[in-house]
Amino acid sequence: MENTTINESYNQTAKRVSAVSIVVNLFLSLFKLLAGVLANSGALISDAVHSASDVFSTVVVLIGVHLSSKEPDEEHPYGHERMECVAAILLAMVLFITGFLIGKQAVENITSGSYEQMPVPGVMALAAALVSILVKELMYRYTARYARKIDSGALMADAWHHRSDSLSSVGALVGVAAARAGYPVMDSVASLIIFAFIAKAAYDIFMDAVDRMVDHSCRDDTENRIREFVLKNENILGVDLLRTRVFGNRIYVDLEIQVDGSYTLSQAHDIAEEIHDGIETEFSQVKHIMIHVNPGEAHS
Repeated sequence: MENTTINESYNQTAKRVSAVSIVVNLFLSLFKLLAGVLANSGALISDAVHSASDVFSTVVVLIGVHLSSKEPDEEHPYGHERMECVAAILLAMVLFITGFLIGKQAVENITSGSYEQMPVPGVMALAAALVSILVKELMYRYTARYARKIDSGALMADAWHHRSDSLSSVGALVGVAAARAGYPVMDSVASLIIFAFIAKAAYDIFMDAVDRMVDHSCRDDTENRIREFVLKNENILGVDLLRTRVFGNRIYVDLEIQVDGSYTLSQAHDIAEEIHDGIETEFSQVKHIMIHVNPGEAHS
């Protein structure tokens, strides 16, 4: 019942944040595309394409979150949390391909040598870039806040998609300003810089998702907090083993505790059960715990 409640809250939060993201990105991409066309700015048009790709990426996040929150079944007894990792990997690929296409066009423009024939962006491009920087940075902070709250890798990937869009708009702003100052090639140089930001964000998202897919241990501070929580119990003489592995956005724990060897089996079981329930209550990310009890000698 508790896991079902957590999944429902997780799902509802992710859906709400994603819905806001889709609406904002649709309006922003159309705004930047229109401004880029009217103001003759290739950098701003590239930036608009980047924003449009965010709509697709957010849809992927929604699908991944929905699948990962499904309850365990006969074929998937450990649940479906890794589907969110698959969604994050797809996001990283889409992000990189989008950036690559932007970078490819920029390189072609720069190497053409026909700088004097390049159009000079209008002042509307500057205004659109400024609006984009502000809106996308606010969307990054909004999405990242809830991604950390529910510990969602896919939602955090979407947050970084917003941040990369904000950074790309900074590049577009600089490029447009330089082009208007008499250096039209800088509009294409800005597009190339945008690609570098996008590629870095895609790499970070991809590596984080891979870590979650291959049973990477959770952060050291989380393991230390679990260990400290266990040792607070007066019946625990020591922690002989503590292993963790991240499974999607949840944590699995293997724990060996030491109790007084004179305790009966029933007493040792009750202590292990108390530790088990306490960890699941204290650490909402923990989905499953396996506890082994070792006999020890109590110090008088």
